[in-house]
Amino acid sequence: MIDKIDIKSLTLEELKAAFAEMNQPKYRAGQVYKWLHEAVESFDDMSNLPKQLRSQLEEKYYINVPVAVRKQVSKLDGTIKYLWKLRDDTFIESVVMSYHHGNTICISSQVGCRMGCAFCASTLNGKVRDLAPSEMLDQVMFGQKDSGKKISNIVLMGTGEPLDNYENVMKFLELVNSSEGMNIGMRHISLSTCGLADRIDRLAERDLQLTLSVSLHAPDDQIRSTIMPVNKAFNVERLIGSCRSYFEKTGRRISFEYAMIRDVNDSIECASKLVSLLKGMPAHVNLIPLNNVDESPLKPSAPETVKAFQQYLESKGVTATVRRSLGGDIDAACGQLRRRYGA
Repeated sequence: MIDKIDIKSLTLEELKAAFAEMNQPKYRAGQVYKWLHEAVESFDDMSNLPKQLRSQLEEKYYINVPVAVRKQVSKLDGTIKYLWKLRDDTFIESVVMSYHHGNTICISSQVGCRMGCAFCASTLNGKVRDLAPSEMLDQVMFGQKDSGKKISNIVLMGTGEPLDNYENVMKFLELVNSSEGMNIGMRHISLSTCGLADRIDRLAERDLQLTLSVSLHAPDDQIRSTIMPVNKAFNVERLIGSCRSYFEKTGRRISFEYAMIRDVNDSIECASKLVSLLKGMPAHVNLIPLNNVDESPLKPSAPETVKAFQQYLESKGVTATVRRSLGGDIDAACGQLRRRYGA
């Protein structure tokens, strides 16, 4: 018995090559590709294909279909959180949020996470595996299909570290950006990383028009190493060096995520160090009021502290905004997504 191939993870060019080997015309590959990117659930549903071809495809390939085992809707702002069951009975979460500029989905890139950030629920039970390109694409397609909300923006900020699943994430970006597929522009996609500097260097070489969000969360090694183990591999100096190179190569301004943690990183002294760190580099600092994670002793900064921190940055010429928290009543806010069921 042969192992079946994940057909939805294939690009259109890969699909055309596969169809050529099957002595099928290229246009058939285009038909299949279109069906796959419309969240079709079986080959039998591809009504414009000959029955024999559908049988051939069934023998060689499989179509991922995630199952929404839980759907929660926020009473505060209408945010929707999905718990998806995957083909191998693992689980991931994704979140659909509505803004004035359109609907955004926050997707996961791994089952679990191995980065160990102290303020994040996603990493509590470690990493199980990487998601395939199709499994990231499915969150967008089936989130759109179930919610009835057309997705115009994607943020890779759910469970997992996207750059720790580099090749699959790059292929997902190609698929979701495809004009024959969902055709979501790179400028409408944000990719978040906890600071894998070597992968940021690789990403810079691709010169994609996406928004890179770097989870900085501290202005120096002393603080950052206590809350983010990744800092021991890539310290602040190394990380900021890669960020500067990234900007020089792409011309794209980086967004720095900064969770405001009471009595840890929220002093004006920290704000001053942050200004010095980012000096000379166009940057946007996104201040995130820390969201509660039951297993963590860390607490959010007081609103007046967040405001004072923001005002200090702005007074020194650093663009700073405070992230609006959505879905807090359903644990769908930043840092609250996690592995569910099964360790």
